[in-house]
Amino acid sequence: MQAQWERHLINLAGHAPHPSTRPHFSYWAGDHALQSAYRHAASVTRAHSKSFYLASALLPEEKRSAVRALYAFCRTVDDIVDESSDYDREVQLDYWRTVTKTASASTEDRVALAWADTLARYHIPRHYALQLIDGVSRDLIQPRYQTFDDLATYCYGVASTVGLMSMYIVGFKTSDAVPYAIKLGVALQMTNILRDIGEDFRNGRLYLPREELVFYGIREQDIAEGRLTDNWRQFMKFQIERTRQLYAESWAGVKMLEREGQLAIGAASVFYQGILDEIEKNDYNIFNRRVSLSAIGKLSRIPSLWLKVKSL
Repeated sequence: MQAQWERHLINLAGHAPHPSTRPHFSYWAGDHALQSAYRHAASVTRAHSKSFYLASALLPEEKRSAVRALYAFCRTVDDIVDESSDYDREVQLDYWRTVTKTASASTEDRVALAWADTLARYHIPRHYALQLIDGVSRDLIQPRYQTFDDLATYCYGVASTVGLMSMYIVGFKTSDAVPYAIKLGVALQMTNILRDIGEDFRNGRLYLPREELVFYGIREQDIAEGRLTDNWRQFMKFQIERTRQLYAESWAGVKMLEREGQLAIGAASVFYQGILDEIEKNDYNIFNRRVSLSAIGKLSRIPSLWLKVKSL
């Protein structure tokens, strides 16, 4: 039986039509501006997310370039929200909304050019990208969340939308994959939230559901002071257990993707689950350092993942 938050997020996603035509890889036709745009998007991805860069490397070249264009778009919009002044922020976000709606961009903006080309070629529903822009903008007006249902809606906006757009790039067999993509997005974002609690709090944001903090007897002052108590450990155990359950439930959706995309999406899931393992190894101390999974840790997980995907 679906939880209320799941039903709400599925309604937000709406109908996800299966593309009726397959994309063509336009920059192979000799468009040097697009070649440069995609190379730049890849460099943005490599600089900001080693996990996403490595997972996307498991895709064929054209899809690899497209998902990195998607990442560069998401990264750019997120940076606008975090780093721009109020006036510049609105102007820039409106610019990206226009790029998304029209799927067109100047050759002088390489991220926008690669993103517009990806949008058009892979028939990505525009409302997912617009929901992402609204989702990251939510950080400007809502630094706290009362319930997990509220937080799940935020996770949908900033992460599940990315999964839904990725689904159009890697290819999917049936729209039944949508709820699984949503659930995987929530799990990935929850992992980010748990990893970055200390950093986010120093930046004025606390995503953890207030009612769950209260249940475990944790105050914001405890987080500010980085208090590693038994209550905190129990709270983090609960958060990690729920997030792992989301990963487990989302796995069935991998089978609904085109074969050549299954390993890459599975890798993203496995790499991020490794972050949860590292949080546990660090005794749930996420206050004074950013937990991460090493390159060796990621690579060591690929053989067993390959066997798991092969068995689908």
